[in-house]
Amino acid sequence: MENDLEEGKRLSLKEKDRSEQPREKLMDLGPESLSNAELLAILIGSGTTKKTAVELMQEVMDDCDGKFTNLYHMSVKRLMEYNGIGEAKAITIKAAAEIGQRRAQESVQDLKQIARAEDVYTWMHLKVQNLTHEASWVFLLNNNARLLGVRQISSGGITETSVDVRLVLKEAFLADATSIILCHNHPSGSTRPSRQDDKLTESLRNACVVVNLKLIDHVIVADGGYYSYAEHGKL
Repeated sequence: MENDLEEGKRLSLKEKDRSEQPREKLMDLGPESLSNAELLAILIGSGTTKKTAVELMQEVMDDCDGKFTNLYHMSVKRLMEYNGIGEAKAITIKAAAEIGQRRAQESVQDLKQIARAEDVYTWMHLKVQNLTHEASWVFLLNNNARLLGVRQISSGGITETSVDVRLVLKEAFLADATSIILCHNHPSGSTRPSRQDDKLTESLRNACVVVNLKLIDHVIVADGGYYSYAEHGKL
């Protein structure tokens, strides 16, 4: 009887050990069952004498507030500051982060029609969440709101970027666009338009009227939200 109980305990511990191994857990329960740290642990393979691969990657993810976006921003040099992460492991982590970013962008680029500000946000938020400076883009559309292209037209400082209205119009003419949407980001995370944003919107709207081009919207995108001039009745 005692031998049976001991054997049962050993089997139970063995099952527990298996469930705590990310590779085995993935095989048994599927990849969706793994935490972010466990998925990354599979990539790096091993930890240190004091920490398992899962514990090591949990430390990294804790420093990233649990967000892959913040991990994406970590340089190879920064990752190598963790005890147990050498150059090879750091490069593997960076490559995985880039693959995730590109996969997400692929699904966004399947969106061929831009009918509302939310579509602009869907297209842009992955791009702008990795920027630490302001930049602006113009969405070029035909009569059916079919997307002809997206062009970056400026890249500036932390708090502002300068947009040349003439360049916006030039891009529209070259693409044979009949309508456009202006978009820029706010690295601060605030979607509230500035006075300069209001001035730019007014200048671009007036210029579009002269050349029979429709300015559908000006969308300010931040990580987690957006502001639409059209939705707020300012266009």
